[in-house]
Amino acid sequence: MARFSSRNRCSYPLLVCSLVGFLILLHFSSLGSYRGIQKGQIQERYEELEEIQIPQPSGSQSSEANMLIDEFLDKSSKLRHIFFPDMRTSIDPRKNTKDDTFYYYPGRIWLDTDGHPIQAHGGGILYDESSRMYYWYGEYKNARVDIIGVGCYSSKDLWTWKNEGIVLAADEHDEDHDLHKSKVLERPKVIYNEKTGKYVMWMHIDDSNYTKASVGIAKSNSPTGPFRYLYCKRPHGFESRDMTLFKDDDGKAYVIYSSVHNRELHIGLLDEDYVDVTNVMSKVLVGQFREAPALFKYQGTYYMITSGCSGWAPNEALAHVAESIMGPWETIGNPCIGANKVFRVTTFFAQSTYVLPISPGSFIFMADRWNPDDLGESRYIWLPLTMEEVAGSQRPRVSIFWHKRWKLFKSPV
Repeated sequence: MARFSSRNRCSYPLLVCSLVGFLILLHFSSLGSYRGIQKGQIQERYEELEEIQIPQPSGSQSSEANMLIDEFLDKSSKLRHIFFPDMRTSIDPRKNTKDDTFYYYPGRIWLDTDGHPIQAHGGGILYDESSRMYYWYGEYKNARVDIIGVGCYSSKDLWTWKNEGIVLAADEHDEDHDLHKSKVLERPKVIYNEKTGKYVMWMHIDDSNYTKASVGIAKSNSPTGPFRYLYCKRPHGFESRDMTLFKDDDGKAYVIYSSVHNRELHIGLLDEDYVDVTNVMSKVLVGQFREAPALFKYQGTYYMITSGCSGWAPNEALAHVAESIMGPWETIGNPCIGANKVFRVTTFFAQSTYVLPISPGSFIFMADRWNPDDLGESRYIWLPLTMEEVAGSQRPRVSIFWHKRWKLFKSPV
């Protein structure tokens, strides 16, 4: 996550008319039709929101977006409860009410089965074939600097999450250790290696000034840890910041990371044990300043969602496509659909972290709505991502739909 420059504050009178549509969007949605796509025991069900335009004040659309981003970043803003709803509206699996069960409410506090807010920021999900469970790994932290560790949660339905504890903990004593509590640990991802039987975690490791810019590697015999930290390095000799992992259909795995001061992304093939990079590496999106990569594959073609580099300030997501994972990669535009223009150019006030396959042509887009003043209070934005065939086009359209609420539910079959 790159630093950003602060913007000038705007006056509240000017802000009022812009917020009319924004409040309507959050509190007075219109419902559309349901639709479902089956994958084994899981289907998706959406409540559609009509596209509501925010009345635009004088000035450009860019100034309107900047105005709301300023409010989003201001911890004293009177609008704080809109971006970060409190516990009264939390997603609580213990309630098990007919109206709320299995519904995702993007931006609300999400509780685990013990009733505590889930702590898995900048994370990713592993589906473990042997246990038939989903495991959600992410940053368990309260501040940018102050490592607590990597949290892990388990689920069979992607909605009810059990806290499996911290599976890679901070080092409390050795100030030189990569995981000392004074350092930075971000964006942990875990993949399974069938050859070695190990669960392998990669993460962004840094110091408080973001000058270390490395990847860290850990492994475990179990998806719930504990993970044993191995080492850190700069892959291929280049600095590495925001990163992710991708495991292909043939079992080959890749690390994708922002490099050269976020000017470009590097894609590197991992070795057979997934604990180091090989010499195979490609530089992609050179000069485009993209970060927070999230890869997925559809019908033999590779797709990637990335974020711009604006620090904790949200920005416009872009989708990219390639016939080979090593590139070349083509940028195909903003995949965000619905809501209003400000939501679309801010990726729904969130930043990509992972894309989880659900069924052919259907995925979950996972993103974080960062709260820079209290990262433990950052929220999760999970939304449907679909691949839609477009008449006259050789390539499907990548679409991330905004929904006030939507659900996964078990098929009656």
